Amino acid sequence: VQLQASGGGLVQPGGSLGLSCAISRNSRRIVVMGWYRQAPGQQREMVALITSGGSTDYADSVKGRFTISGDNAKMTVYLRMNTLKPEDTAVYYCYTNLEGSGNYWGQGTLVTVSS
Repeated sequence: VQLQASGGGLVQPGGSLGLSCAISRNSRRIVVMGWYRQAPGQQREMVALITSGGSTDYADSVKGRFTISGDNAKMTVYLRMNTLKPEDTAVYYCYTNLEGSGNYWGQGTLVTVSS
């Protein structure tokens, strides 16, 4: 199983950016998809998760600014990030848990929020 993330880059504070992550085709059912991030010198933290049923969970620091969505048929997860702050700067990792198979991670995409 491979996860291919795209959409990172440089954005000014207050700007917006979108991330997407495609999960390679496989026979397993998606339990949950989402995004984690890791800033320099810090531990990896959950940003947003979405279950196959559409339930979502967000880190307090991004609530109201980030929106996660998913397409089970396309096995793709999206993250729309608005009102970005310098503290959102991190490597963002795509994540999924597949039923009966376990956890999988993407390679990471860098998001830099700076003027």
